[in-house]
Amino acid sequence: MTEMVLASGDKFVAPGVADFFLPPIFGSVTKPMVLLVLSILIIGAFFIAASRNLKLIPGKFQFAAESVYDFGRNNIAREQIGAKDFKPFIPLILTIFCFILVNNLFGLIPLVQFPTMSHIGFPLAVSLLVVYPVYHFVGFKRHGFVGYLKHQTVPPGAPWFVLPLLIPIEFFQKFILNPLTLAIRVFAAMFAGHLLLLVFTLAGEFLLLNGGLTVIVAPVSFAFAIALTFLEALIMCLQAYIFALLSASYIGMALAEEH
Repeated sequence: MTEMVLASGDKFVAPGVADFFLPPIFGSVTKPMVLLVLSILIIGAFFIAASRNLKLIPGKFQFAAESVYDFGRNNIAREQIGAKDFKPFIPLILTIFCFILVNNLFGLIPLVQFPTMSHIGFPLAVSLLVVYPVYHFVGFKRHGFVGYLKHQTVPPGAPWFVLPLLIPIEFFQKFILNPLTLAIRVFAAMFAGHLLLLVFTLAGEFLLLNGGLTVIVAPVSFAFAIALTFLEALIMCLQAYIFALLSASYIGMALAEEH
């Protein structure tokens, strides 16, 4: 992602999907894989360091960690799962939020500059291998196999004559569509946002280095790139929040007594 100018002769060639598939660093290990592991180390180190010497009156570092924890605990897990059931799921929801957030923010860090979640496989793995099994497991555990299937596919008060049409739709949404859309949402935002940043940055550089009157237009492209960087930072945070929020929401709906 660090090629400075994408051009063929004097013609600008815009970046595309192929630019997101980076060559291996060593063996079959790629940069996104390394960033994924690095994010886990960063998150673990952050909370371990912040909790090593806890004080009644927290310092700035402890306050930052407590703020992140309180946000995941109260604003996401408790609000979506409910005061009765949310406590066992706090570590999961907090971890998901921090994991998605750090991997998104990698796209803005100099020299790194690659949002890991712009590869569909990573958010899909979190959705299908973590969130999906958890919320269906707790639903089956609470309501029983038949009871949970009915809970998820038969809305209360639905007329009997619409059930043959409604049940397949609800089943498709709850058991197939939800985990896919959960992953696609963050992937699409990270992929599209980073692609736009690449387009404006590389276009500005091409205009600057190409000489002639195009030099005058180059600052406009760079200005758009800077503005998009701030917008992308906001979207990165929002997508991490939305991913964790929907994960907690699915768990809350699975545990709820009513549909």
